[in-house]
Amino acid sequence: MDYEKAKTFVFAKLTADLLPDLTYHGIHHTRDVLSAVMMLAKAEQLSAAETLLIKTAALYHDIGFTEKYKDHEEAGCEIARKSLPMFGYNPVQTEEICGMIMATKIPQSPHNISEQILCDADLDYLGRKDFYPISNTLYQEFLHYGTVKNKLEWDTLQVKFFESHHYFTNTANSLRLPEKNARLQELKEIVARGEEV
Repeated sequence: MDYEKAKTFVFAKLTADLLPDLTYHGIHHTRDVLSAVMMLAKAEQLSAAETLLIKTAALYHDIGFTEKYKDHEEAGCEIARKSLPMFGYNPVQTEEICGMIMATKIPQSPHNISEQILCDADLDYLGRKDFYPISNTLYQEFLHYGTVKNKLEWDTLQVKFFESHHYFTNTANSLRLPEKNARLQELKEIVARGEEV
């Protein structure tokens, strides 16, 4: 497996084909998820081979946005199936990667530790200090695509999402859950006041 060549391919495609109105799902998000995946894989003591596959899945998990917004996970798997053989990934490895990509579809549905790690890495920011600036990029994107109409609607949606979301790995639960719970309380208070902040 030539991970570095796969990485070069993905970043070139994201740079060339992602629309600028993807303020959240841009190349910066893929880099952020890749960083979180490496941290979680190490903490969860995954093997080097498993870690390489998860890192590859992190690269590809949002590449489908280069083709469509809705059901981008399926589009991402198609791109992975077409391109990964060029980088020495066999069909079994490619399908494992596609399993990880599909697990990130909301509501998340991981079936093994590798899928759990990618799911937790994808939403790592929910329990981090930089939650608000990152969340604001998703708000801008949702406004553009008509998912929400205003800030109050967005904050209400965030509360609902926070309440349905949970981390899967022990590492994410210990590192991110306290901060995530604090953000949820803040968001509930904002919604209760009906604030347009």
